[in-house]
Amino acid sequence: MKSRFNWIASFLAVLITLIGGIGYSNTQVQAAKKDSGVLKIGMEANYPPYNWTQTNDANGAIPIEGSKSTWANGYDVKIAKILGKKLHRKVVAVKTEWDGLLPALTSGKIDMIIAGMSPTAERKKAINFTKPYRRGTFVVITKNTSRFANAKKLTDFKGAKLTAQQGTFHYDLIKELKGAHREPAMRDFSAMRQSLISGTIDGYVAEDTESTSFKLVDPDIKAVPISKMPGFHVSEEESVSSIGIAKSNKKLLKEANAILATIPTSERTRLMTEAVKEQPKTDSKSKNGKKESWLVSTWKQYGGMIMSGIGMTLLLALVGTIAGFFIGLLVGIIRTIPTPTTRGKRWALNFIKWLLSVYVEVFRGTPMMVQAAVIYYGIAQFWHLNINRTAAALIIVSINTGAYLAEVIRGGIISTPEGQFEAASALGMTHNQRMWHIILPQAIRNCLPSITNEFIVNIKDTSVLSIISVSELFFVGTTIASQTFKFFPTYLMISAIYLILTFTITRIFNLIERKLEGKKNYNLMANQVQVGTPKDAEANN
Repeated sequence: MKSRFNWIASFLAVLITLIGGIGYSNTQVQAAKKDSGVLKIGMEANYPPYNWTQTNDANGAIPIEGSKSTWANGYDVKIAKILGKKLHRKVVAVKTEWDGLLPALTSGKIDMIIAGMSPTAERKKAINFTKPYRRGTFVVITKNTSRFANAKKLTDFKGAKLTAQQGTFHYDLIKELKGAHREPAMRDFSAMRQSLISGTIDGYVAEDTESTSFKLVDPDIKAVPISKMPGFHVSEEESVSSIGIAKSNKKLLKEANAILATIPTSERTRLMTEAVKEQPKTDSKSKNGKKESWLVSTWKQYGGMIMSGIGMTLLLALVGTIAGFFIGLLVGIIRTIPTPTTRGKRWALNFIKWLLSVYVEVFRGTPMMVQAAVIYYGIAQFWHLNINRTAAALIIVSINTGAYLAEVIRGGIISTPEGQFEAASALGMTHNQRMWHIILPQAIRNCLPSITNEFIVNIKDTSVLSIISVSELFFVGTTIASQTFKFFPTYLMISAIYLILTFTITRIFNLIERKLEGKKNYNLMANQVQVGTPKDAEANN
């Protein structure tokens, strides 16, 4: 019975920890709501010169929520600081993927979106927009050596493989370039820059500020202006950037418009010029002026961010696997309980088994990225339960892992030889005693390779949590690549770190498996002297 209570105590401890984390995060959220002195600004912090991430507070950078080692800066930040000063509120950046900005605003996780967003008609259905704070023109960014670099009219792009950022109207502008091939839209500007450098696309459509920013670190690119080409048409609302505010916050919308009206065009131009000069640049020189290798300079500048990302990845994988194991163990045990003879108990058990089957099928049959978006944004929007990013990530990984391990453990239980059950019954054991003392120890030991595999999968799959902007290893790598413009070496380094993590964890679990196997010459019906080698007998004497 002692082992049974140990299992139950462990499961309850994990459950209480998760519930406590949610409760704590909700307390934090409620406190934040009461604190009107903070202005939360949603942005990618990955789109220079509008916004970017840096490792210090130089040039007036603002802190990024949930991080003690990263700050946000850029043109958007400079505008946000003016708003914060006039509103007498401290400005904090909430780093969020582009696709998560709208749900973050509508769910109340941020107060404003200041991220170079255009007030399109479709977006206006969901949120309100202020008057424009930036007006831009459009270009096709390509290589100097490209045959499209000297295009003079829209038809000159015939045959060009072009793309734009996913979720933006820039992608629709490619249709105006007659004969151009629209490649699949890409997630962010980092991906498009890398694709252009590697030659998988001929160019991408963006604003003129993107070309100015890109050219500072790569002089081999060229911006071909398309806004003034005959036949090119873009609406007024699509050529400007505005601040997004929730429809329910009419007061903030009015205040923001009043403040923007006080910022003259000359001041806005000056702020953008400053942002372009201050954006992160690739610097491979040490303090004494000697050239350093890219790896050394990157670790000096971003080592803290990388270690933080590794720590977050390991935390999510470890806690998610442990909590998922106990969830899977509980579900696996319940689904293998023999059918009761009493009708009421039989119906109740069948109903519980049906609910658990639904849980397993839903979480095994849907991508974890979708689950993350639904849990993090959906719950906040529909139930007004604002869960902290890290707490949400732990819950997502845990319940997803639990669904997979439930089937693994169930398979381990039912694959135990029938003779084990019969022998335990012959000794007068109850079903619970058979499970806790005879069946589960064997089933869990046999399932250990699958549990190890799930741990390895979790280390890698935490990368999908970038959809809710959890700063795990992949998310950090993407940030570094966008700042240094060294995409291939950055992702190669991140891949190497993942490999080291998975290789090390695999070896640790292999050692645990060997320890659990015990001595191979063990015989239940004889002592070790009878079955052992002469060396074993000598050792026993």
